[in-house]
Amino acid sequence: MSVSSTSLTLSNGMKMPVLGLGTWKSKPGEVQAAVAHAIKSGYRHIDCAAVYGNEKEVGEGIKASGVDREQLWITSKLWNTKHNPEDVEPACRETLADLGLDYIDLYLIHWPVAFERGDNKFPKNEDGTVRYDMDIHPTTTYLAMEKLVEKGLVKSLGLSNFNSEQVKDVMEKSTIKPVTNQVESHPYLNQSRLKAFCDDLKVPLTAYSPLGSPDRPWAKPDDPKLLDDPKLRAIADKYKKTTAQLILRWQVQRGVIVIPKS
Repeated sequence: MSVSSTSLTLSNGMKMPVLGLGTWKSKPGEVQAAVAHAIKSGYRHIDCAAVYGNEKEVGEGIKASGVDREQLWITSKLWNTKHNPEDVEPACRETLADLGLDYIDLYLIHWPVAFERGDNKFPKNEDGTVRYDMDIHPTTTYLAMEKLVEKGLVKSLGLSNFNSEQVKDVMEKSTIKPVTNQVESHPYLNQSRLKAFCDDLKVPLTAYSPLGSPDRPWAKPDDPKLLDDPKLRAIADKYKKTTAQLILRWQVQRGVIVIPKS
C-alpha cells in the first residue's frame, strides 16, 4: 500500500486518504521537517489540532514540501475551551492563520465536552480538577460549526471521541452530516461496536494511536506493548512485514482511516 494510493469516499463525496500523519506529541522544532518529509515521501493527509500547540510548524512544513495545496488533506480540531458558538469561527480562523491556509478539509470537535471559555486551554479549579462548562451541549457546538462550511473556511465536519449516543444526536439534528468519528483504536481497543454503529450511519472511524501510542504520557512500565505482542509479531513475520505495517493494513482493510505518528 502506497501512502498516497488509497482513499475513502466520504458521505459528502470527498475522497479522504486513509493513511495520514498524526502530529500529536510531535516535538517542537521537529514538526516542520517531519511534515515536509512526510509529504515529499507521498503522504497527502496531515492530522493536526489547535491544542497540540504546533500548527504554525505544521503550516511551515506544508509550505516547505512544495506540494500544491489542492493535493493535500488537512484535518484540524476545535478545542474544548472554544465550544461556545461565538468562539467557533474565531478559533477556526486562528487555526487557518497558524497553518497558513485558506481552508481546512476536515474540522472536528476534539472532545464532546466543553471547558470554561477563555485562552487557558486547561482551566482548573482550586483542587486541580478541570473547570467544565456544563451549559454547552456538543451538538450545539457542531451546529455552529456548520456555518464554517457555508463560509468556505471548512469543507467537511466531523467528530472526535464521541460515543454512539452523541453521534446519534448530531446526526439527527445537523444539516451538514459528520463524515468521520476519530477515536482511539488498535488491536487492544478495536472499537468494534462503535464502528458497526457508525458504519451504519456512513460515518467511518478514524483511528488515532493506531499503534498503541507507546509514548503516551500516562503509560505504566508494566503495560503491554502492542508492537511487541507475540501473536501480532508472528503474523507479521509470516508475511515478512513489521508489526506496525500489519496493524495499519488491518485497519485499512476494515474501512478505518489511520493517522500514526511517524
